Amino acid sequence: MRPLIQRWLEHLDGERALSPHTLRAYEGDLVGFLDFLGRDFLAKPIASIAPGEVDALAVRSFLASLTKRGLSRRSQGRALAAVRGFFRWAAREGIVPANPAQGIRTPKAPKTLPRHLRPGEIESLLEAPDATEPMGRRDRALLELLYATGLRVGELVSLDWPDLDLAGRTLRVLGKGNKERMVPFGREAERALREWLALWEPLRDPADPEGGEEPVFLSSRGRRLGDRQVRRILDRHTAAAALAAGVHPHTLRHTFATHLLENGADLRSIQELLGHSSLSTTQKYTHVEIDRLLAVYRDAHPRAKGS
Repeated sequence: MRPLIQRWLEHLDGERALSPHTLRAYEGDLVGFLDFLGRDFLAKPIASIAPGEVDALAVRSFLASLTKRGLSRRSQGRALAAVRGFFRWAAREGIVPANPAQGIRTPKAPKTLPRHLRPGEIESLLEAPDATEPMGRRDRALLELLYATGLRVGELVSLDWPDLDLAGRTLRVLGKGNKERMVPFGREAERALREWLALWEPLRDPADPEGGEEPVFLSSRGRRLGDRQVRRILDRHTAAAALAAGVHPHTLRHTFATHLLENGADLRSIQELLGHSSLSTTQKYTHVEIDRLLAVYRDAHPRAKGS
């Protein structure tokens, strides 16, 4: 089954253009499922397991094993999505007669509100990098752009200078599913990017194998910055700004969307800016609007004051 899993991942990479992070997660989930089948359910060597041996009981038993291991319902749901997607493809290819995971319900994950930073917190974070140092200029530009655009971290590190129109303060980015979108940014992000651009050329590694490209954000070695490095940069400046730990690149994406909504932007516009394919994904931000309306009501209605 392992070669078939690899074929499915290659199919996803070619047909659906999923992010490397998503592909790695699916691969890990399916390898875990295969290990479970060989070790606990079928009790036979993994190399000898055929897709046709997997039935609905095997899938349900796998989910039960994840529960025993203490995995969250969200993680269980992702694992089930990987198994279901793999067998859907296998059934379509005629490898198995039917998808054994088709009728199994996804574990319901508890609804949690996305964390976001308040205006004072985001200002402290943006001011944390030392702008007298080249890497501090880079970090200031990186943080300003994340907050100004709500980009995913993978979208951020994939940017090349030709993707940015500094004069027009817009950028072009290729998002999930190879969908291209234009995103505006403000004066502060433009200023930070121009200051970083002035230092960029001498810091670029001339031996970089990506020599034909012009990555906006460089590592200290002069190569394209990776998403893990962005997370470490954010951790460092979160600590310097004395903010609570756990601020991730996605926190700035949530902050971007939340602050837009708080200041009157409509959900459809926010959906376009974030690159969400479905409005339902964006609707998680409506809690902000509800909270704001409740605050206005409690301050303004004679029967609600002080409540």
